[in-house]
Amino acid sequence: MQFLKRYLLPRLVQFVVVIFIGATVVFIIPRLTPNDPIERQLANLTTRGAYLDSATIGKIKQTLRELYGLEGTFLQQYGLFWERLFHGDFGPSFSHFPTPVTTLIRNSMPWTIGLMLITTFLSWAIGSLLGGLAGSFRRAKWARAIEIFSMTIRPVPYYIMALALVILFAYVFPVFPMIGGYSVKLKGAVTLKYVLDVVRHAFLPAISLVLTGFGTWFLQMRSVTFTVVAEDYVTYAEAAGVPRGKIVTQYITRNAILPQVTGLALSLGFIFGGALITEQVFAYPGIGTLLYNAVISSDYNVIMGITVYSIVSIAVAVLVIDLIYPLLDPRVRHR
Repeated sequence: MQFLKRYLLPRLVQFVVVIFIGATVVFIIPRLTPNDPIERQLANLTTRGAYLDSATIGKIKQTLRELYGLEGTFLQQYGLFWERLFHGDFGPSFSHFPTPVTTLIRNSMPWTIGLMLITTFLSWAIGSLLGGLAGSFRRAKWARAIEIFSMTIRPVPYYIMALALVILFAYVFPVFPMIGGYSVKLKGAVTLKYVLDVVRHAFLPAISLVLTGFGTWFLQMRSVTFTVVAEDYVTYAEAAGVPRGKIVTQYITRNAILPQVTGLALSLGFIFGGALITEQVFAYPGIGTLLYNAVISSDYNVIMGITVYSIVSIAVAVLVIDLIYPLLDPRVRHR
């Protein structure tokens, strides 16, 4: 009962409040921008050579405002926004009319999740493992070499890393495809050849994300490990003759990994936002590319849909890590 009242309930309330505030901000911000999506739609019609008289324009405006949830007062629009949100309906896309926003997100999401999930776990696992070992054996030459490598690549923006990989492995040495998520001629049935083609197209984007993410995870884990190594219980274990391998795994790494787990949960929450610039560099058909095109075309419904998904995913990630943290850290259970 104490766990429910003092630990679980406050975090559930926090979860609901975060989603409520985040969704409200998502609703307000597009309505503060100077661009009117309805006027933009009409401008697109006129640039294509369509002639519209004033009566027709008025009817089109009325129809589009009702369709996009822009009819009525601010509070009425806000109420309609939450009604649609509860039904998972973000309306049609402005730039891909009449395709629903949920359809666009559903088509792009597997590409981003597949790319980001694998690269996030790989960079976290490799960086945390090597960072823990480098912090435990700080005087080893190999630890110093990995530290220099990570400090070299960490300041490099991931889009620069992506461009460098494209130039090296897609242009100078044409080993991997330069752009796209798959070969157009193979689109269709999911066969082994198609899967291998998708993996081949995803290799360069994945490597660029793993390399840049590895440096951050490595340095964070190494810094935390330095602090843990100096703790009294580690010194006592060494004085008591506990085997070095057990000290590293049971005493040092187990305690140093806790902040990394929190960071991993937050990183997984950001997956739904996509790797915007990396996907643009490689023309990868993920959420990042969809979001970029939506911003360029002032497609507010798509922007709102992707942002709400990101807010919910981050809130869920934080809630999950809060709930499993007592299993990882006995001190939390004690309190």
